[in-house]
Amino acid sequence: MTHGTPAAHGRIGSLPVHRIGFGAMQLAGPGVFGPPADPANAVAVLRRAVELGVDHIDTAQFYGPDVVNELIREALHPYGEDLRIVTKIGSVRDDQGAWLPAGTPEQLTEQVEQNLRTLGTEQLAMANLRRFELDHPENDTTPLEDQLGALVALREQGKIAEIGISSVGADSVRTAVEIAGAVSLQNPYSILDRSGQEAFDVARDLGLAYVPYFPLGSAFTGGPQRIAADPVIGEIAEKHKVPAAQIALAWLLAQYENLLLIPGTSSIGHLEENLSVGRIALDAEDLERLGVIEAEAPAVH
Repeated sequence: MTHGTPAAHGRIGSLPVHRIGFGAMQLAGPGVFGPPADPANAVAVLRRAVELGVDHIDTAQFYGPDVVNELIREALHPYGEDLRIVTKIGSVRDDQGAWLPAGTPEQLTEQVEQNLRTLGTEQLAMANLRRFELDHPENDTTPLEDQLGALVALREQGKIAEIGISSVGADSVRTAVEIAGAVSLQNPYSILDRSGQEAFDVARDLGLAYVPYFPLGSAFTGGPQRIAADPVIGEIAEKHKVPAAQIALAWLLAQYENLLLIPGTSSIGHLEENLSVGRIALDAEDLERLGVIEAEAPAVH
């Protein structure tokens, strides 16, 4: 664990990125389904993010579906050479917005192709294989080895630059690295949810990028509200003269030098707050006090 102001840059495999990127999920409509009420605002948020130095955008075809990728294309295409667009595959939505597993090699290949088409690009920086080990393991009917084989083929074809894995336990992290050279793990992790500590430790020991989703705790279980109400976080936020959410994000940056944040928002004001987190220097006392905050039940993504 490091103390002081965190490093500004990390990496996704061979690709350098700023450690604070942007998670685009919240740009869709309610329930991550359908279009947002104000598409022009979503475009403005994306453009402002890039203006402020964001070079890592996390998206998925099933955000909307299609909606978020189309907003990214409208806002940012043609893409800058250093912009890393990362997607997640392994799930689809039905007409009512339910999240369904779709993880056969053929489905994964088609999902990458769909992402390339809707984003208007020839290569994705990374595709994260979204499995269901942490929430609905009964949905993981396709062997991990077969899924990784499909991703290796896509990488060899130049359609993805790197391979990541998401929503898995420690053993699958090791398998993904051994079989496919995976470079990133995207799992739940926050000051309120440390249920995935073992997988986090494996990712750190192997030098992977670690990208926590729900970095403020799950919005579905009131994580951001709990952070805002926590007295310890509040005291430390007052000490540093920043909002409570920024302290929770700064705590994450202090856990590992290649932990990459992708906080999402549909507000330019919140975006600018999130991107200023890298300037917060938590000291040893701050980190000790924050390290014992009671965790919440893990949430799905």
